[in-house]
Amino acid sequence: MHIKDTILGLLIYFAMGLYLLAFIATLVRLRKIGKLLFMIGFVAALGAWIFRWYLVRHIPLQNLFEVFLFLGLAVYPLSIFCLRALRTGGFAADMLIGAIVLFPAGFIFSEVPMHLPPALQSWLFVPHVLVYMLSYILMTKAAFQAFLQLDNYKNNPAANLIDNEEATYRLVCAGFPLMTAGLVLGSIWAKLAWGDWWGWDPKELWSLAGWLVFASYFHFRSLFGKKFSRINSLWAIAGFVIIVITLLWANLSRLFAGLHAYA
Repeated sequence: MHIKDTILGLLIYFAMGLYLLAFIATLVRLRKIGKLLFMIGFVAALGAWIFRWYLVRHIPLQNLFEVFLFLGLAVYPLSIFCLRALRTGGFAADMLIGAIVLFPAGFIFSEVPMHLPPALQSWLFVPHVLVYMLSYILMTKAAFQAFLQLDNYKNNPAANLIDNEEATYRLVCAGFPLMTAGLVLGSIWAKLAWGDWWGWDPKELWSLAGWLVFASYFHFRSLFGKKFSRINSLWAIAGFVIIVITLLWANLSRLFAGLHAYA
């Protein structure tokens, strides 16, 4: 862990601080102030991402530092989308998620630019990574709603918990097509770069595992509806765990050496 004493680092820390202040303000029922701080934090994160783009002269999505920086700015617009279009709520949780996903960019991963091998310098790189990252945020929000559903049931089994279960379902419905698009784009890219649609790379396998978990979530829910809402929530949380493995462990662990180790 190291502190970045650069303009980029200061922007990241400023955004993190604002997200945390927004979360605290919302908890103490200063919701308008919380929303304002959340928006300003987004502007700071967006400024950091644009500044990174200026420095490296490419869309900054090529390594884990840039990926987590993007996640930190994407939380806010997706939060607004989910609130207005999906009616799922979770605004306070999004503030905390924003601070959490910026932490690796601010303190863990190096900001030194990375040169990609020729096979990865494709026009498919950005859309492939972009749709995955957007789906990951939506699935993280879904897992949070699922956790709330389980926690509420434990504390009050007689409570009406349909709202959290329904919110989880709507978020997974929004994230799953993006995850599917990422999988398809990756296969097309593999075909163009290496001549095969599928390479059995560890990152590919974990990505497929995540997709299968969420596909199983839909199948189970279509069979039983909300009758087993707690199991529905466990499916969503299991999918989130696979996402963490795909994004971090499959990239960083020596157990999963593969073509995606560049990240």
